This record gives sequence, C-alpha cells and structure tokens, in this order.
Amino acid sequence: MTYFTMKKTISKSILVFALLLGISTTAQVKKWTIQECVAYALKNNISIKQSELDVKANAIDKKLALGNFLPSLNADASHSWNIGLNQNITTGLLENQTTQFTSARLSSNVAIYNGLQNQNRLRRAKMSQLASQYQLTKMQDDISLYVTNGYLEILFNKENLKVQQSQLANDEKQLIRSQELVDAGVVPRGDLLDMKATLAADKQKVVVAENSLLISRLSLAQLLALEDFQNFDIADVDMEAKPSSVMAQTPEAIVQKANEVRVEIKIAQANLDLTQRDIKIARGALQPSLTGFYSFSTRASYSDRIVGIDTNGDPILASPLPLFDQFSNNKGHNFGLQLSFPIFNGFSAQGNVDRSKINYEKSKNAFDQAKLDLESNVYKAITDAKGALKTYETSITVLEARQEAFNYAKEKYTVGMMNAFDFNQSQTLYINSQSEVIRAKYDYIFKMKVVELYFGIPIIQKQ
Repeated sequence: MTYFTMKKTISKSILVFALLLGISTTAQVKKWTIQECVAYALKNNISIKQSELDVKANAIDKKLALGNFLPSLNADASHSWNIGLNQNITTGLLENQTTQFTSARLSSNVAIYNGLQNQNRLRRAKMSQLASQYQLTKMQDDISLYVTNGYLEILFNKENLKVQQSQLANDEKQLIRSQELVDAGVVPRGDLLDMKATLAADKQKVVVAENSLLISRLSLAQLLALEDFQNFDIADVDMEAKPSSVMAQTPEAIVQKANEVRVEIKIAQANLDLTQRDIKIARGALQPSLTGFYSFSTRASYSDRIVGIDTNGDPILASPLPLFDQFSNNKGHNFGLQLSFPIFNGFSAQGNVDRSKINYEKSKNAFDQAKLDLESNVYKAITDAKGALKTYETSITVLEARQEAFNYAKEKYTVGMMNAFDFNQSQTLYINSQSEVIRAKYDYIFKMKVVELYFGIPIIQKQ
C-alpha cells in the first residue's frame, strides 16, 4: 500500500468515525414529551419548591400548636463563689470568708385554662396547613399551564419553521425557473430581480423562525429549571385541534363545577376561616388564665457545719457532708395554681380583637371577590375558546382559498401571464395563511385546555 493510498484510507476512516460520532451525539439528545415536561416541572420548578416549603413550615406550626397542650419542663443548676463579708450559714455571723454553694432546680408549668387559646391555635394551624396545600395545588396547576403553553409554542415555531424552509426551497427552484424564462425572453429581467429579492426575504424569515424556535426552547427549559438547556428539545408530535366535550356544557354548569373543584375558592374560604379563628384567639386573651406549676429544688454548701456545742458554749464544727447527701437532705417541693386576670394592658388585647375583626371583613370581601373573579375568568375562558375555534376554522377556509389562488398564479407566472411582483404577493399571502392556521390551531388547543381545567380536568392526563 502506497503512502497516498494509506493516507486516503485513514482520511476515510476519520470521516466515518466523525459521522458515527455525530450520529451518536445526536441520538443522545433527549426528546421530551409534554407529560415528561409537566412531571419534571412539578418536581423541580423553583416556585413549586417554595410552595412545598410553605407546606412543611405549616406542618411545624401545627406541631408547635400541639405542644402548647403539654406541660413545660425545665432544669437549671448553678455553682457560686461568695468572697468577702458574708453570713456564715453555720454560725449566722458576718465573716470575711470564701464560700461555695451548689443548687439545682426542676420546674414545670401547664396551662389549665387560657381562654381556649391553645385549642383555637391548634385549629388555626390545621387550617393554615390546609390553605398552604391549596396554594401548592394552585401553583402546580399554574406551572402545568405555563409548561403546556410553552410546549405548544415550541410546536408552533417548529411547524412555522418547516413552512418557511419549504417556501425557501420552492423559491430557490422558482429562481432557477425564472432565470430560464428570462433567458428564453418570456418574462422581463425585472421579474428575475424581484424573485431574487423574494428569495433574500425568505432567508430572513427562516432566520427569524429559527430564532423564535430557539427562544421558545430556552424559555421552556428555564421554566423546567434545566441546567443543560442548550440540548433541550421536545418530541415532534401532531396534536389535533379536536373539540372538547366540556364545550357542550352550559357556562353556568362550568361555573358551578369550577366553584366546586377550583382551589381559588378553597384558598379564599380557608383564609376566611383563619381570620375567624384569629378573632377567637384574640378574645381568649381577655379572659382569666389558670396555670398549674410545680418545682423541685435542692442545694449543697461547702462550708463547715455545726455538729454540737462544747462546754464553753461554742459550736463544734465538722467538715461538710458529702455532696449527694446534702442534695438528699436539702430537697424541697413547691407546687400550686396561679390565676391571672387581665385588667389593663395598654389596650393591646382589645386592639388585637378589633384588628382581627377588620382582617375578617377584608377576608370576607376577598372571598366574595374570588367568586366573582372565578366566574368572570370562566366566562372569559369559554368565550376565548369559542373565538379561537372560529378563528381556526376560518383560517383553514382562508388557507384553502389562498392555495387555489396561489396555484392559479403559479400557472399564469409559468406561461408569462403574471409578473413576479404579483406572483410573490400571492405566494406571500399563501404562506402567511399557512402560518396563521398553525397559530390558530395551537391557540385553540391551549384555550381549550384552560376551559377543561376550570371543569376539573387536569392539564395533562396521567399515563
């Protein structure tokens, strides 16, 4: 084998390897389905993670509210040095001395009655936990809707790019045909120049379509919180714009269903219940409170102790008893009940009651507004879906007419009976009508999803 033959063989091998590597790299790019996108977003989206943390925080609040029913238990111990003029506990006289003391204490308190504040705080914590769960559900619905919208936008941009690329390919062929017609003297040279301008405009439209597709992919990848967003892509699926059975329902029935299943109303109701419970908690502070208490204490001293009196009447001193013997001898118990009556506290207790009442009225207004907003949003969603369907059907009719007109214009241009400008105008109208059909199709699909969501049908059905 000669050097040149070997070099040629190696070059072919490198080329084949590069092609195989490119195919392998392309095959590794994951094509996301809409179900996978929604599922991934529900697990990794930052806003949903924040809502999940709110649920966990409210679970902690509920645990703390339960702890209010349990008695408190605290222990403390101290060891002190007294240096200087102090009373000698064995003689009762003031002396310059250094003494040491050790003490220990165990105490417990339990609320027997405090205006039912503990009970109301526990009920409030349960309501707050439920409200946070509703908020999480709403956030999941919103993210699912955003993901679906982003997914449909990518599909639209993909189809629109195919339309623009197809048009570019047709115009490139048409340019060759126009050159032949000009060379044959069938059409003037100005038509050829117009066709070249049209071809340049087509290339620009392809670039715009490619950029729109890239931006829509990046937007959805960001919504999914993907790190490798450069390689993100979705599966090419053909979604049908088929009518939904929900549209057979009356608007009143859809509104009634939305009031039953949508979390917006449940959130408003939960907030109203929370403010009602706040009033009861605030009123509890105006009532007497009864607390039970118990403490156990002991102490030890390191000073000498009196064990007797000598014949002269002076005390006989001995070393201190062992530490634990002193703890046993000096132990004591203290227990009882404490009844407190709130008389005057700078208007703070009554002010809290009045403020809670105002918050309740605001929550009640918010609840009424939530019902009005939901009804308005449902009617708007229904109207938008009906309008989107009519737009889609009309765009198909326009496309069929534009296609016939374009085919007729192509025939006339081919035989020299139409100039390039008029032909390009007909072609542009035809291409625009293709893009409008695609846009109207996905707009209808999305708006229909919104209506179904209000009727309790999930954005994405579980597989």
